[in-house]
Amino acid sequence: MNAQTAPRSPRPGRAAEAACEVVELLEVLWDRGRDAAPVAPVSASQLRVLYSLEREQGINLRRLGEILGSSPPSVSRLCDRLEALGFVERTPSPVSRRELMLDLTGRGAAYLRELRVQREEVLRSVIESMPPDSRAALRDGLDAFRDAVERNALIHKTPRTDRTA
Repeated sequence: MNAQTAPRSPRPGRAAEAACEVVELLEVLWDRGRDAAPVAPVSASQLRVLYSLEREQGINLRRLGEILGSSPPSVSRLCDRLEALGFVERTPSPVSRRELMLDLTGRGAAYLRELRVQREEVLRSVIESMPPDSRAALRDGLDAFRDAVERNALIHKTPRTDRTA
């Protein structure tokens, strides 16, 4: 392969810069989707709690704090607000009477589904304006990125059974 036909291979630093730019744009688009959700939007920290509980139902506050990198009192306050919204339920642990287990409620799961639908609609309108080969490259690149995150154990794999995109 000569230099003119070799595929472009950006430096990891340049790819990281581009990813940061995209994340910033996604944050703007996410807010549009979040504002359109049927329930008052939750904070970014509360949303991280919901995503974490979706991945690991029945965890305790200590484990959730480890996942979030937050102290137990902070996590407890986040869960208080989410419990008041009906998104999180605390139940006694079957193992220890002193421990409470955290679960995403049906209402919390419905909120996440609706939020994803709203966000995907916003993203779909942008992605549909891209040429088909660019859409395919984007999908392949995002799949590879997700796989790298999972390989590096930065987050636990999320089941993709109810995802539309």
